[in-house]
Amino acid sequence: MMKKIIFVLIVLGLFFSSMGQAQTTQTTAVPFLLIVPDSRAGGMGETGVAIADNVWAVFWNPAGLAFQNASELGMTHTNWLPGLGLSDIWIAHLAYKQPIEELDGVVGGQLTYLNLGEFNRTNSSGPEIVGKFTGYELAFSATYSTKLSERLGIGTSLRIIYSHLADQGAGQEKGSGTATGFCFDIGLLYHPLFLEKSLSFGMNLANIGPNIFYVDKAQADPLPMDLHLGIAYKALESEYNNLTLTIEVSRLLVARWGSKSDEFYKAFFTTWTQGNISEQIRRFDSGLGMEYWYGSPKLIAIRAGYFYEDPREGNRKFMTFGAGIRYDLYGFDFGYISTIQGQEPLDGTLRLTLSMGWGGEGR
Repeated sequence: MMKKIIFVLIVLGLFFSSMGQAQTTQTTAVPFLLIVPDSRAGGMGETGVAIADNVWAVFWNPAGLAFQNASELGMTHTNWLPGLGLSDIWIAHLAYKQPIEELDGVVGGQLTYLNLGEFNRTNSSGPEIVGKFTGYELAFSATYSTKLSERLGIGTSLRIIYSHLADQGAGQEKGSGTATGFCFDIGLLYHPLFLEKSLSFGMNLANIGPNIFYVDKAQADPLPMDLHLGIAYKALESEYNNLTLTIEVSRLLVARWGSKSDEFYKAFFTTWTQGNISEQIRRFDSGLGMEYWYGSPKLIAIRAGYFYEDPREGNRKFMTFGAGIRYDLYGFDFGYISTIQGQEPLDGTLRLTLSMGWGGEGR
């Protein structure tokens, strides 16, 4: 029963975990929280923390909502890890934002659902199939953002998590293969006085929350607390042509000592003590992205980017490409991943996003 579950979780762990010293794997629970939801940022080297100017700011940087005055609904679907050849693994996202004058800010929400496919349940004494079940994980977040000044926005999200890897324990286990948890994000977005309309700095600390467990509390795993820092620069701004460049770094803040993991309030500090300076630096992932828009108002976009992870920390390296079109209230975007080393689980990943915006100026 557990073979496919274990296989899927190992692959997810390889792609969404960082590695520590002495071959100590810094695995986390519910790594699906790190999966980029939107095709736009997905086509720009998976960078978005310093842009955050549409509904997907609920994922990238909740502070970005503070500078938006339009309502928007977004939906994304992705067949996940296509290189594995498992067609029943897919992820879907739904996001919404709404300015509320009485709250002096913008509220939003996001629903994420990862389908892990159908599994066979076997008995403990042999390979006989005695049933089937579906594995899945989901998360719902609620977001609020406001301006601290005309140039500085702050935002936070509260997230509820449910992981259903199995509908019952294996063997003599008393618990089931399910877990629940909660976490929150906090983000800042700053437009400096110089180049206020062209330059922005973003920071988001995501998935801050207590460790969660499935069967044994003593074996609880940390959430994938993730720090993102980025810069976005509008290199070209004219009536018909707009070009934006982004650079971003991110790091998983997880501290594990043997079989035990520090809780988030300790890990935020203790993770920086594991290894020397060069080891600390290599644990940062990095991304570069560019987006070009043509039209007045914006009509057609092309995007490209590059994502890099140190070979000793997971070795994800890939190019990203994307395009988008806007017409009236509606938008369509797609993003594509091409891995540097050929056939890998992420190679060929295609994200498709639909959006609809109304009210206010821009989306």
